[in-house]
Amino acid sequence: MRLAAYGLICVLLMFADQRGNWLEGVRGTLQAIAYPIKIALYSPIQAWYSLGELLAERAALQRENSALKETVAKLQIEAMRRADLELQNTRLRNLNETTADVAERTLPARIVAEEFSRLRRRVTVDQGSNVGVYVGQTVVADGGIVGQTMRVGRRSSEIILLTDPEHAIPVEIQRTGVRTVAIGTGRTNLLNLPSLPLQSDIVEGDLLVSSGLGGIFPTGYPVAIVTRVVKSNSSLLAQVEARSVARINATRHVALIWFKENHTAAPWTETKSP
Repeated sequence: MRLAAYGLICVLLMFADQRGNWLEGVRGTLQAIAYPIKIALYSPIQAWYSLGELLAERAALQRENSALKETVAKLQIEAMRRADLELQNTRLRNLNETTADVAERTLPARIVAEEFSRLRRRVTVDQGSNVGVYVGQTVVADGGIVGQTMRVGRRSSEIILLTDPEHAIPVEIQRTGVRTVAIGTGRTNLLNLPSLPLQSDIVEGDLLVSSGLGGIFPTGYPVAIVTRVVKSNSSLLAQVEARSVARINATRHVALIWFKENHTAAPWTETKSP
């Protein structure tokens, strides 16, 4: 009897609501009460899904960032020789081979340690012999030569910078073609050119590029820009200072280069035919 009574009451309520819609306010009140409960129940699940999406997006961004860094390093290396190649093409149009990029492979490396003093200018990077790095390998950054590998371990390498007092690099004045040697000073980004005769044609703003002599560095890579020229009658040599193109103290990444063995601009080795 109670079941029948309750059933009859439900039917009457549904009929009354269908005709007069008088339970709409009750439903609205119940929905308002139930909304915070639904939010509390579904929030952990939504937070879990959001966390998963955030982690996946972060991993994708890290992969994309690594790929972009490698691309930027390759583009910098390709752009480094462009100005020098244009000048060479006007002088020696018959040497078509010099228009090709001398770099066969590049490898970005991150600086993990620095040793900067007046006696030593060196950094350590996170790439070693396990990926083919070798002693004497050319290292570039920010559009210019940084230095060369000095010691190579299994997973790290020590680089001696151009500005190290023990380092010297054969260079060429791009404007005139005059060759000389640039020596490190132990000071940030500064090189000396101690072997230029007084009558040498060199002025502030001249670009120094690697001459390719010595069998270590390739031909035509930017090295430094002349910042000071002093010529005194009391000396047979000019006093010349230059600022390195690569600002190693302002970057955390460098690039190691492997050269095409038979390219005319590649460093000379004993394996090359004369």
